[in-house]
Amino acid sequence: MRARTTVGATVVVAIALIVAGFLVVTLLRDNLYGRAELTAEVNARSIAGQLASGTAPGAVELPDDDEAAQIVAANGDVVAASEDLAGMGAVGDFAPAPDPVTETTEDADDGDDGGTDDDDTDDQTDDDDDDADDGDSDGGDSDDNATETQSPSAAPEPTQGAVGSSIAYETVTLRSEGAPYRFAAMNATAPDGTVYTVYSGASLETQEEAVESVTATMWWALPALLAVVAVVTWLVTRRALRPVGAIQKELISITGGDLSRRVPVPASRDEIHSLAVTTNTTLAALDHAVSQQRRFVADASHELRSPLAILRSQIEIAREHPELLDLDATHADVIRLQDLAADLLLLARLDAGERPPHTEVPFTELVREEVARRAASDRVPVRLEVEEDLSVFGVRGHLARAVGNLLANAQRHAATAVTVTLAAEDDEWLFLDVGDDGNGVPAGDRRRIFDRFVRLDESRSRDEGGAGLGLAIVQDVVLAHRGMVQVLESPEGGALFRMALRRADRRPPQASAEAGGPVASGPAP
Repeated sequence: MRARTTVGATVVVAIALIVAGFLVVTLLRDNLYGRAELTAEVNARSIAGQLASGTAPGAVELPDDDEAAQIVAANGDVVAASEDLAGMGAVGDFAPAPDPVTETTEDADDGDDGGTDDDDTDDQTDDDDDDADDGDSDGGDSDDNATETQSPSAAPEPTQGAVGSSIAYETVTLRSEGAPYRFAAMNATAPDGTVYTVYSGASLETQEEAVESVTATMWWALPALLAVVAVVTWLVTRRALRPVGAIQKELISITGGDLSRRVPVPASRDEIHSLAVTTNTTLAALDHAVSQQRRFVADASHELRSPLAILRSQIEIAREHPELLDLDATHADVIRLQDLAADLLLLARLDAGERPPHTEVPFTELVREEVARRAASDRVPVRLEVEEDLSVFGVRGHLARAVGNLLANAQRHAATAVTVTLAAEDDEWLFLDVGDDGNGVPAGDRRRIFDRFVRLDESRSRDEGGAGLGLAIVQDVVLAHRGMVQVLESPEGGALFRMALRRADRRPPQASAEAGGPVASGPAP
């Protein structure tokens, strides 16, 4: 796991660094190229401005050093070039198309003004007539005056140049320099109407060197960074998993058989801490279960040893002295041994989670049958009070066994009478109360009495065959039916065992089939 985590983290960081480096180099290149492009554009506009102002191409001030420029005529001839482009043809033909030019003259504007005022025209006509008269009177001076008046109007009006509004960019590698240049191209119109194309470029050699230097530095630094990431991840993972190793080591030791040991719980409140706590909880439950199992096996062996020893003794005596064989006592011992084996088998099945199909059981009828079946052998009479037509969902055989065990327990401890009452508590629950007028059960023993092989002192004096499994079976059967059983004080002064079960009309069969654990809530006692 540590190696996989380290490799995974290193791969993720490597991918992240490569992507980040690519973005950084791209942004750096775009920024440096943008600056070179801006320089080329500024120089191109400067040269175009000089041409538009009437400066001859040969007199235009061109850039030098890491910058290059060309002025190309409309026919493609290079009319001026910087030192780097001297003797070369046009660097390209990517210049934008010239802007359309609209020609206007001042005479047209004057004509429009003259046509808007008739009075001025009339006045000028009158003036012209007066001038004509004066000319006639002056005689020979008329020709000279006419020549002086016409000369200014015959001279052509000067026009202004223009700088193109469009600009194009392209990267060109100059053969003479062996380095790339970022060129800007635009048009300029001289005052005489000649159109020139201006190419101005800025060298990208410095920018390329900077980008290559940054890229090389990143590639050289990448392995070192990945090595640092791998080492740090390995150390952090090892430290984080150290408690897991301690837990594993302790579990291996516990597997040897000492379930009383517990795994170390780290101080950090994280998932490993929760894992250790859960593991210790599981070990505690397992330890308790194993202890119960061992105690159960020991008690069962002890209980089985006594009837078997008695049977062996009786058989050995009968073989030597048949006339001394007590058949009634032997029969009673066999029945006791059979009942004990049946109890052990039922408990083993309940512990194994065996869940036979549940069906609707007429519980009123079942209680009557159990009381009637034991009537012939009962030591004291039973007073029976039952509510009719009460049913539950469950296993009829297991429920009959539980009811029979409660009746047998009451017969052992009753002084003069046993009472059995069956009634519905409400629409959901029914109660079966089995009471006696014996000595009762002390409050401190009312929980312990349902443990296996537990017999109170008074019980031993009155019990001639019980192994202490009857009430344990009652509790397991009731819990398997999602009910509850408890010990109360009987109105007659003895013990009252109350069994609470869910009624069949309030408990669907599918819910009953899933019965198996203690209920979270139950009826009020």
